[in-house]
Amino acid sequence: MKKRFSLWMFSSLSFLMIQKTYAQEEEKIDVEQSAEVFLEEYTDEFQENFFEALKQKGIQNYDRAISLFLECKHLEPTNSVVDYELAKVNFLDKQYIRAQQYAVEALNAQPTDYWHLELLLNILEKQGSNVNTIKQNIPFLNNKLQENLAIIYFKRKKYKDALKVLEDFENSQFATDLAQKISDSIQKRTKTQTTVLSHEVKPSKKEDDPLLHYKLKIEALLEKRDYKQMEQVSKEALDSYPLQPYFYFAYGKALNGVSKSLKATEVLESALDYILDDTDLTNKIYIELSKAYTAIGNTSKANEYSNKIKSGL
Repeated sequence: MKKRFSLWMFSSLSFLMIQKTYAQEEEKIDVEQSAEVFLEEYTDEFQENFFEALKQKGIQNYDRAISLFLECKHLEPTNSVVDYELAKVNFLDKQYIRAQQYAVEALNAQPTDYWHLELLLNILEKQGSNVNTIKQNIPFLNNKLQENLAIIYFKRKKYKDALKVLEDFENSQFATDLAQKISDSIQKRTKTQTTVLSHEVKPSKKEDDPLLHYKLKIEALLEKRDYKQMEQVSKEALDSYPLQPYFYFAYGKALNGVSKSLKATEVLESALDYILDDTDLTNKIYIELSKAYTAIGNTSKANEYSNKIKSGL
């Protein structure tokens, strides 16, 4: 017998939770930080093994989790979700060679997936390596993969590496926006007005402003509380403008509105990585994070963000 179901894939990653260090990721696995993956038409046996594997991973019984995920892989050999989970649990178990193998398989299956790439970079870093050593084994020139790589470097404050990636994005709005973010971050940290390595990216010419168009459309949907449509529009906006914290906020609020609170925590916490000086938007994000964590029963985190709203931190 087969069933249709939707599954939240539990994760130790942080995009959206990137403010955590890798050591913290090893020491504490928060199963409430997740990325949404929809799986359809899988057998009861697959579902039972998969959920039990997630449970075992959550209690750090990695050997048992690996065994169960391998049973899933036997049932669905080409399932990239299983490869991703096998990469994660082997990484947590410090089995880096095996983790890298599965992470490469997962990324090859879904080269545009941010989480797959971030996990692979984490695994490589633990081995004292980097993506250049395995780029022949992955679709390295995929445009979205390159965007994700630049964003990951930016989040990790590897600004030279991020700018190096941006060199191939001539006349790209994405490159313009990210280069400006890098410049702003360095200037804020050093409190100078220096440019970033004298790196310039020419802004693309536009007859209109699609970014503003997205914002106005989202605001209209927000006023009507049409969260279902807002989820779709804000996700589209975020895909087009992955450096805009407002779109993370809008997407997270929409997810809260359609009762996808686990995913909302991930998206909203990611928004905080992009905000430099916007108290109003920051407080709106804290409010939504408090709501999301309350909805999933994590009162500790809900209170943490609620207190930030009150204190203005």
